[in-house]
Amino acid sequence: MNAIAYAHDHREEALEQLKHFLRIPSISTLSEHQEDMQRAAQWLQEQLTGLGMERVEIAPTPGHPIVYAEWLQAEGAPTVLIYGHYDVQPPDPLKEWQSDPFTPTEREGQLYARGASDDKGQLLVHVRALEALMKSAGGFPVNVKCLFEGEEEIGSTNLDAWINSNRERLAADVAIISDSHILNEQQPTIVYGLRGLSYIEVHVESARSDLHSGIYGGAVHNPLQALCEIIAQLHDNTGRITVPGFYDKVRPLDPEERAELARVPYNEDTLLEETGAPMAWGEPEFSVVERTTARPTLEVNGMGGGFMGEGAKTVLPAKAAAKLSMRLVPDQDPWEIATLVSEHLRKLAPPTIRLEVRELHHGWGAIIPRDIPPMKAASEAYEEVFGVRPIFVREGGSIPVVATLKKELGIDTVLMGFGLPDDNLHAPNEKMNISMFYRGIETAILFYQKLAEVM
Repeated sequence: MNAIAYAHDHREEALEQLKHFLRIPSISTLSEHQEDMQRAAQWLQEQLTGLGMERVEIAPTPGHPIVYAEWLQAEGAPTVLIYGHYDVQPPDPLKEWQSDPFTPTEREGQLYARGASDDKGQLLVHVRALEALMKSAGGFPVNVKCLFEGEEEIGSTNLDAWINSNRERLAADVAIISDSHILNEQQPTIVYGLRGLSYIEVHVESARSDLHSGIYGGAVHNPLQALCEIIAQLHDNTGRITVPGFYDKVRPLDPEERAELARVPYNEDTLLEETGAPMAWGEPEFSVVERTTARPTLEVNGMGGGFMGEGAKTVLPAKAAAKLSMRLVPDQDPWEIATLVSEHLRKLAPPTIRLEVRELHHGWGAIIPRDIPPMKAASEAYEEVFGVRPIFVREGGSIPVVATLKKELGIDTVLMGFGLPDDNLHAPNEKMNISMFYRGIETAILFYQKLAEVM
């Protein structure tokens, strides 16, 4: 029996295994789930040991543990590093779930549970693919190393340091991550670009305390008004960011890449239907796909100050604050961008207020060459299972570990997602399409087999 046939014959077993995994409430951000985090790591350790992996261990960190395993008996074959995360987001608000978030429930071909798609279902795709290969052939066509962390949902606080301390152990030819989605059930996609991130807070003050707006209004600069005036100057009327130097390191899109992105069946009508916005906005010389994936952004994520309770209160607030995020394209340094934006905000601040900027988060973007052998293996595997050639796309979000693996290990990452856009990640009623789970296993099997052929 070959590996694909084994996976097909053991589909129900794979689904039950996923349900068992999903019942563990491994919520990394909540201290009361510390034991559940350990239990999830131990469950993964048992699965990896049971399928024949070697040197399986739970590696402690100052936070939640990392599960590591390897199998290195494919002499002369390439080595692939599989990354995934076993922690999940809190399920709140609970009242919006149609079923208990940690009681996996099937409805109309979907499996609902927290972590179903992000990332337990997609992580388990690879565990089951490895099992199928081991049971059918007694080994893998490539050497395999597994790195499963428990802090992805809280910023992977300890991951970079652990990778840096274990470079030799983690040495590989390529990494693979399944923690993203494809376009739809019929059209697979391969993500080759990720945006980085800079996140800051801006705090504005004027008076020592809130003031009576009837007595002091018009004589003291309202911090909320001042903050709005400052933020309004961060873009021009076309949506272009006005911060000096912001675009200096932005890699231009070449005609070939723009043609590939144009293949993505997503346009302004789709955007408006998805969001309910009355009209698209942004740099007019770029398509909505390019704006949301291949161009940098500066967004106001929140603003607060003054009185927002029921009724009226005639107050001139003493303080106001805003949270700003910058999604960055490859080559933009997140620390440099945070500095440029902070300096520009200070220059825009009038002498009538005091302004402070606090930097919160930084993360590098990444871009993976589309013509490397592992991408060819992934493309062929997708096409064989789905019957159509995958589209290469950039992703608007961030997966910082991709840049870390490139920096610390010198390896590229294949982003082979099996989620769908409506999987409700981080939201109530998260789900995974059961058919996608099964097809993901088959695609992963073919990827490992084809990787051995092209490298």
